[in-house]
Amino acid sequence: MAKLTQAAKVGAFVVLAGTASFLVYRTVSKDVAGGGNYIVFAKLKDATGLANHSRVAIAGIPIGTIHRIKLEDGMARIDVRVNGDVVLHDNATIGKKNASLLGESVIVLTPGTEDHPRLKDGDEIKIIVEQASTDQIMNDVADIAKQVKRVAEQLANSVGTEQGGQNIRLILQNLAEATDALNQTVRENRTVIRETLQHVGAIAANGEPQVARILENVRVITEDVKQITAQTGQGSTGSELRETITHLNESSKRLESALGHIDSVAGRADRGEGTLGRLSKDETLINEVQGVAEGVNDYVGGISRLQTVVGLRADYNFLANTIKNYVQLRLQPREDKYYLIELINDPRGRTTITQTDVDTTNPRDPAHYRTVTTTTTDAFRFSLQFARKLGPFTGRFGIKESTGGIGLDVHLLQDRFELSQDLFGFGEEIQPRYRVYVGYEFIHRLWLLGGIDHMFLPQRRDYFIGLQLRFTDDDLKTILPFAGSATPSR
Repeated sequence: MAKLTQAAKVGAFVVLAGTASFLVYRTVSKDVAGGGNYIVFAKLKDATGLANHSRVAIAGIPIGTIHRIKLEDGMARIDVRVNGDVVLHDNATIGKKNASLLGESVIVLTPGTEDHPRLKDGDEIKIIVEQASTDQIMNDVADIAKQVKRVAEQLANSVGTEQGGQNIRLILQNLAEATDALNQTVRENRTVIRETLQHVGAIAANGEPQVARILENVRVITEDVKQITAQTGQGSTGSELRETITHLNESSKRLESALGHIDSVAGRADRGEGTLGRLSKDETLINEVQGVAEGVNDYVGGISRLQTVVGLRADYNFLANTIKNYVQLRLQPREDKYYLIELINDPRGRTTITQTDVDTTNPRDPAHYRTVTTTTTDAFRFSLQFARKLGPFTGRFGIKESTGGIGLDVHLLQDRFELSQDLFGFGEEIQPRYRVYVGYEFIHRLWLLGGIDHMFLPQRRDYFIGLQLRFTDDDLKTILPFAGSATPSR
């Protein structure tokens, strides 16, 4: 009866795990949920920041994913898997758009117009929308720096030479001589100037009545203008006139201030002061700035290519009648290498061996004997490994389940079939722990696993079967809107 109950538990676990995995898969994978999709392709000059299975959007709405990226005729061929309910025409456009400051990019499409033929599976999108890259911006900045340097050199050649300094001295000397000549002329014609001023005073006295009449005429004209403005817009024209004069006054002040700043900046640039001045004078600084910009570009490009793969796995051990759980995180900066982090809950996670020597006087026992006690406890373990792929083989080394270990994986059937081997646990047992298992992706993102653990130790050998769900950071972005809509409102 106990065996029947345990078998029922195992069956219920397998049914629940399969049901939960299928529901999560239906949410994550658009390929299974949608159906009827088709593939189109385009050729771009630069595919930096793009990765397989990245999202493709129209007007900000995801309508598909990148199926494959490969090199063809010296250009990046992008195969796009489009949902079946989305219609594209032969005047559709495709382009690359930055999705974040870290360099991540997405493919953006426009569907085209209905008066053009529809695209079918395997057709090419021929209209490419190019976007300015960081390298182009840096080239433009370098061109501007060259122009500034050329202007500074021309200014230095005009003023900074000995001939230029001599010309300035001659100009100042001529100005001093002109001022002295003007002063001497005023002294020599002092009497004439006094008489002229007296005549001007007499003319002003005699013309005072005429000036009064002119001012009266001006007053009358001003009153007439005031009445006209009051009649046309009830004072609005006068208000607009005052605002115009005020704006002109403020604009002249700003223009004067701007000219003063420009003069100050030009002087500092000529003297080699400030950032612009040093850039125009110091060749070493220009080279350093270019080197730093290239380094930042390489670093951001590495981050934009980082792919994250998350794995959730559960194994059932037949002989030990236990369930072992894994949480995996794979950080993959390139296609041929990745870093693996695992957290494992193993019911047989920690094994300790205690040896005791006993001396006794009991006549029923030997005078001296030894007892060996093996204790296995449930414990969390972790793995941290570096992996490198060469063709269909992937080698791993590092920490495996809290001990040193190595591993070898073989990938077949377009990476949907795996044969994995792990050798670890050196020092815990007389012989190291050897595990071998196979995995098959029978549904997209869902793997079926089976193998043998502790192959070298017959007394601890066990057989297991398990399920694993693998998904990427793009799948997480897909599932997050559903998780948000499922949260109950307060």
